[in-house]
Amino acid sequence: MNLRYVLDGPSPAPVLVLPSSLGTSIDLWEANLSHWPSFRVLRYDQPGHDSIDGLGQDLLRLLDVLELERVSVCGLSLGGATAMWFAANAGERLERLVLACTSATFGEPRPWFERAALVRTGGLEPIADSILANWFTASFAVANSETVARFRALLTDTPPERYARCCDAIARWDFAEQLAEIRAPTLVIAAAEDPSTPREHAELIAARIDGAKLAVLPHAAHLANVEQPEAFAALVSEHVASVEVA
Repeated sequence: MNLRYVLDGPSPAPVLVLPSSLGTSIDLWEANLSHWPSFRVLRYDQPGHDSIDGLGQDLLRLLDVLELERVSVCGLSLGGATAMWFAANAGERLERLVLACTSATFGEPRPWFERAALVRTGGLEPIADSILANWFTASFAVANSETVARFRALLTDTPPERYARCCDAIARWDFAEQLAEIRAPTLVIAAAEDPSTPREHAELIAARIDGAKLAVLPHAAHLANVEQPEAFAALVSEHVASVEVA
């Protein structure tokens, strides 16, 4: 299948799957990898789809191609939506679930459809700075200008149609009523300064998934795994590491 992916780590180890988020790539997770030496990590670029169902089906096909029967999934933002769909529709393939800086619904559809239309006509450059302002706190952006510039390049290099189709998928995404179908042990991570998916979005998810735990990372905006890489990775490790290897 035509998906860009990287699979690293020892083959007997528990598999941790990391989808990309909207406007990023497998590079989203670079700052976290060194903290996960005990996992077999699968990172992949989510393609353009106009439904989360399509993104979830792509994940299933990728696991089949790689002959990975059971995995844990950590999804952030759009990746979190894909992870929720996977958990509800392919629960027999899932060990543990981490949902970070994501939502069961990303707000009113109209702004997302409008963003898709804007990107289709003008590319990502006109909206890049406003998106970066949601991804990182102002203090982080000042102190880590090279990191922010790198993520800006990831965003503006995203094929416009792929980005636009994912905006269409987000506009149609409403999973609040299906959250109760998720049975896997779940950790929900919110960022204290995330304007895109505020804490109350995480609280709703955690309240509707039986047994879910909620953690809030301070001093972080939407890409909390980048702003707080060690703390984020530690939360994921603690949640996923209890998986027993056959």
